[in-house]
Amino acid sequence: MTAITLPPFKPLPMLPPKIYSQRRGDGTYIIRSLYDLGPMHRSIAHLFEERARQHPGRNLLAQRTPAGPWRFITYGEANQQASAIAQALLDRNLGPDTPLLILSGNSIEHAIMMLGAMKARVPVAPVSVAYSLFSQDHGKLRHVAALTKPKMIFVDNGPLYAKAIKALDLSGVEIITMIPAADMPSTSYETLTNTNAGTAVRTSIEAITHDTVAKYLFTSGSTGMPKGVIQTHGMMCAVVAGGESLRAEPPNPDEIPESLEWMPWNHISAGNIGFNGNLNAGGTIYLDNGKPIPGMFEETMRNLREISPLVFGSAPVAFAMLASAMERDDTLRDKFFAKLRYMGYGGATLSDDLYDRMQALAIKSTGRRLALTTMYGATETQGITVVHWITERVGLIGLPLPGVTLKLVPNGQKLEVRVKGPTVTPGYLNRPDLTQAAFPDLTQAAFDEEGFYKLGDAAKFVDPLEPAKGLIFDGRVTEDFKLSSGTWVSVGTLRAEVISATSPLIQDCVIAGLDKEFVAVLAWPNMTAAREICADANLATPDEILRSPAVIEFVRASLRKHNKNAGGSSGKVQRLMLMSEPPSIDGHEITDKGYVNQSATLDRRAKLVDALYAKVPPGDVIVV
Repeated sequence: MTAITLPPFKPLPMLPPKIYSQRRGDGTYIIRSLYDLGPMHRSIAHLFEERARQHPGRNLLAQRTPAGPWRFITYGEANQQASAIAQALLDRNLGPDTPLLILSGNSIEHAIMMLGAMKARVPVAPVSVAYSLFSQDHGKLRHVAALTKPKMIFVDNGPLYAKAIKALDLSGVEIITMIPAADMPSTSYETLTNTNAGTAVRTSIEAITHDTVAKYLFTSGSTGMPKGVIQTHGMMCAVVAGGESLRAEPPNPDEIPESLEWMPWNHISAGNIGFNGNLNAGGTIYLDNGKPIPGMFEETMRNLREISPLVFGSAPVAFAMLASAMERDDTLRDKFFAKLRYMGYGGATLSDDLYDRMQALAIKSTGRRLALTTMYGATETQGITVVHWITERVGLIGLPLPGVTLKLVPNGQKLEVRVKGPTVTPGYLNRPDLTQAAFPDLTQAAFDEEGFYKLGDAAKFVDPLEPAKGLIFDGRVTEDFKLSSGTWVSVGTLRAEVISATSPLIQDCVIAGLDKEFVAVLAWPNMTAAREICADANLATPDEILRSPAVIEFVRASLRKHNKNAGGSSGKVQRLMLMSEPPSIDGHEITDKGYVNQSATLDRRAKLVDALYAKVPPGDVIVV
């Protein structure tokens, strides 16, 4: 099928690119949107109350009960309960200096605790579930608790989190639970929601400004202990306003947006951008207990057989599993695309192969293609760029949101991304040493001499002569390396190419080769795909499947095809190992969102790297 015969895209209700770009004498670029930043809400608490007044009977959140049916809470009910919680916190003298720690996953009660704390001006610190349930030493959890010094911790399931709670110093800390643990003193959640809200709540809300701290969100901790990033109401409201400023048409007042969310609220993508965007739209969030991993994605598919989202956003790994499921199930496919306007991906680059598969499914279901958008940012910046136009190219990070200024600074062979604007954090919790004032040498500071936050990422133009075509993610500034020949290897680009070339087998990978003669890869397979490729029912264990002749030949053939078009040695892969051991959270290899840390993985798995470069490689190394 040629590009000429492809059907048109469904309209994307966003404005086209319109930017200002300046190139300084030193090669630095300054880029910003020419669309003005529209009016900002006073705070997320004010936004929430406004929507509750407008739509008191509309469902805000939906969550599966243990028996299976959905339970709902309306905007009006949520607002009343949040005010009761705010009063309970104020009665306990909690405030801006006494954060609320939340150890639970996404839930209705988690959301109400968060909204109630915002009304009381109590910073919310949602913590990765992995720090409590998957970690063996609870080192990151203890670090977060020591940094925040909370006076209250919300734990929805006391018995499930009991081991993690016992790892903390609980002096002067009140535990709030839905399900109490037998040997852990706690207060019931219902005690808080049964509090009668008084005038103190209104007084507290009226004291909220754009500078009021709403949350502390923690960096992924993939390179050490996580930092507490200050999240103000102004930061979050600026992202909402930026998105509204790019809207090409007013919202349909009779349309209630529905979304399905599995990504954790302890990160900006779901906890800030997704949640606050839903509040702004007056939509309903269905909480998905599934995850894009074998054994849990079935729950996501079950939910998508009941829910037709207007917009669907997730990580590329979820799109890969969803595409495979919809290719086998036309009913699921048609339900998914029934109302869908566009899709959004983030956290990693979507492969060309996966893009083509999703478009083929959209065409079969709707007769049209759908735009795939993405928003780029960090915990410290919220969303700063977005792809807000229809493009057939994957890998873009878009252009700046209204109100945001990007600075692209030459750094070796790359352009380092820096950002300034109302979406950017004022700093880190109890870490003044990380601000520029603490460093006479600004190379170590989080902000540069002009006040731009330094993300550590690199970007490049699709076309330097036409900046409005957008920017492409160009990897981490510190990840790229040279082969022994002196040739630079662009790690971010090559990772995406390897995943695309070996689709659907390889789920993620890291690139090795520093000071070596050639590039080699450590890869995590999609075991469902591996079993299908293997097609041998007599092979049962992961290691048996991954070493099967069919899987090995699939990798060789895929990488040989890739290498033919890869140019020089920096783009060619000569050896690859498929790993059955999943990435380790305690080992800093992966975050709870599934993002892999290149350097930490290579360090932790140094013996595997040695095997890749052995003169006589062992049997689990695939030589291309």
